[in-house]
Amino acid sequence: MYIYELKEWPKFEWNQQKILNKLISVRHQQGLLIGGMQSIGFQLREETILDSLTDDVVKSSEIEGEILDQSLVRSSVARYLGIQSAAASVVDRNIEGVVEMMLDATQKYDQPLTQARLFRWHRNLFPLGRSGFSKITVGEWRKTTVQVISGSNGKEKIHFEAPPQENVEHEMAQFLNWFNDETELDLVLKAAISHLWFLTIHPFEDGNGRIGRAILDLLLARSEASSHRFYSLSAQIQKERKEYYSILEVSQKDGLDISVWINWLLSCLGRAIEGARSSFGFILRKKLFWEALDQAIINERQRKVLNLLLDEFEGNLTTMKWAKIAKCSQDTAYRDILNLLDQGILKKNPEGGRSASYSLSATF
Repeated sequence: MYIYELKEWPKFEWNQQKILNKLISVRHQQGLLIGGMQSIGFQLREETILDSLTDDVVKSSEIEGEILDQSLVRSSVARYLGIQSAAASVVDRNIEGVVEMMLDATQKYDQPLTQARLFRWHRNLFPLGRSGFSKITVGEWRKTTVQVISGSNGKEKIHFEAPPQENVEHEMAQFLNWFNDETELDLVLKAAISHLWFLTIHPFEDGNGRIGRAILDLLLARSEASSHRFYSLSAQIQKERKEYYSILEVSQKDGLDISVWINWLLSCLGRAIEGARSSFGFILRKKLFWEALDQAIINERQRKVLNLLLDEFEGNLTTMKWAKIAKCSQDTAYRDILNLLDQGILKKNPEGGRSASYSLSATF
């Protein structure tokens, strides 16, 4: 029996004390990240937001097995955010639609979630009315039975069967009323409940996972009262994709106490934020590095390689590697390196001769 078949559906329950402790921890992490990001310059903060939103779009689609061109996604996000220097001229309508949906969720987080808004998101995901080679109903509730199945022909395993199509309109009306009227719950907790509830109804023929994660992002943005995204929950879910699907499947059949699901999602969110805080350390290091070199004379080749060194360059930096990275001759590369040695920005590593290599000076 699925949870939507239970008499008490959708009266979810959870272990208040256990969830509260996890929630307090995650909220603290959110505050530390947001506070830290305010200390960096506008340009780096803008780049971080661009990276996070790009990751959200790419990884949310990747969870469903759809691989998007990251550079085109980044360009599309940049265009919508008005960061023209990061936007290319190539436009992919499928990518534009996914980006429109995600930015509508995160940039307009304070607006109600309505049937019309969800229908618009669905049309954005499937602008041609097709999922792969199959024609689907777009921009309205599904009119067919939906099952989540794995396995080859004759060996199929049904992981989940959504409520009958004739119940979808009523189920979604109930969900949206709760979503827009419920004000007592902490918004991060509400995000966890909303995601499971929406996926249980599975109101569309396809695209439910991506729309469900857009709903997650909307409520997370609302919980922070900010459209600035400094982390990507979808990227973390993609890393833990197998467990994500497993917990969702179990939660559909394990009664209305959803403590296990909420605890897992809060933990996943905590790991996403912690990963972003670690990245923030690299961002801050870059900021301080370039501030220290404000008066230094550095050409574009040198800037490119120095940025790679700041990004945890793997292996030893040699003249040959410099030439390949900067697309220049080895003579030019050597002159670039000597210049940075003279300025005290680079240091020569102990080994000499043909194996001579260089790294950032300890001063930086």
